Formats: sequence, C-alpha cells, structure tokens
Amino acid sequence: MKPGFPFATRRLMMGGLLTLLAACAGVPERQTLDQHGEIERVEAYLNNTHGLQASFVQTWPDGGKGQGVMHYDPGRLRLDYTTPGAMKLVAANGRLLFVDHRRESVTRMSLGRQPLGLLLDQPVHLSGQIVVTAVQHGANSLQLSLARADSASQGILTLGFSDIGGRLSLLVIEMTDVERQHIRLDLTDTTATGQSWPDTMFTLSPDD
Repeated sequence: MKPGFPFATRRLMMGGLLTLLAACAGVPERQTLDQHGEIERVEAYLNNTHGLQASFVQTWPDGGKGQGVMHYDPGRLRLDYTTPGAMKLVAANGRLLFVDHRRESVTRMSLGRQPLGLLLDQPVHLSGQIVVTAVQHGANSLQLSLARADSASQGILTLGFSDIGGRLSLLVIEMTDVERQHIRLDLTDTTATGQSWPDTMFTLSPDD
C-alpha cells in the first residue's frame, strides 16, 4: 500500500482482515473416494511441517496490499508485517492476537469458529468436523477448500500448494466471505527446517 493512502482507508483495510477472519461462509460438498489420497497428503503436510518460513504478500478485498514474513508450526502461525507498517498477527492455542504498533491497538479473538482455525486445529483432521468442499489438482499444483461441517456460515478457507515430484509446498492461504470477498496470502521463498520455532515466537503478548 502506498504511504499516502488516507488513514480511514488504511484502517478499513486492516479491519477487513479481522472481519473476514470472523465472518466467512461457504457451502460444503461431499468428497469423492478418489480425493482421499490428496486430502491425506495435505493433512500430513499440515501436521508434520515444522519450522516453515515464507515471505508473503497479502491482498485485501479492496485490492490493497500488505507484505511481510510468515512463520508456521503445526497449530501455530505468525505474520510480521513490514508494509503498510509495523504490525503482527499471532494465532496459537485457539486464540488470535493482532497488534498494530503504529496505532498502539491490540485485538484478541477466539479461533474456534473462524476459518483460520481450520488451518491451526491440532492435530488437523480433514474429515468429521472439517469438510473438504473442493479439491483441484493441476499438473504441478493442488488446492483444497475447507469449512466446518456444523458451521457453514463461518466460511471457507482455501489452501494452495505446489505439487512437484509428489512434494507439497504451501503457496496460498485464502479466506472468502458470503459476498465473495477475499483476503489472500501469496507465499514465496517457502522453506521448512524440520525444527519447531521457539515457543516465544507464538506467545499471545503484544510486546513479544
């Protein structure tokens, strides 16, 4: 986002992230038997990928952009923004913390009924309480859309992966609301060390 954007516009864009985290929707579809193998691969990836780091570009519904660095361990996620300003989002232990250091504002919420919680349930089980609503497999790509079986009104989370030589790598995290508005994270330079990040990285404290 350009620095010259009005304050109200920037505030609206950041509010859009929190709104979509809390209020998204979708209509579940039944899985077919030939999709189970792909779903199991994604489930294993989310449960076993430790020490993941990636650069991200985030796109808000109005087209505004933010960017920074993402860290992920199973059940834990952290976004550190450098653009449009110093901000962080930490999600762990069923809770979410969003800090805007520029305005000294802090927002906390539960992940229990939010789309992002579909990514951070531990362990992740892509069946039962979670419904896989769509599976798309391209030549070198795999995409899954997820919803809670008992709360379609809570929205759709879509995960996009590169799939090269049978190896998955997370490239996209997208949330879609009832009006078909999107918040999307595009990831680049994704790496995973196999070693978990320090617990201090995911503390739900505004000062860490």
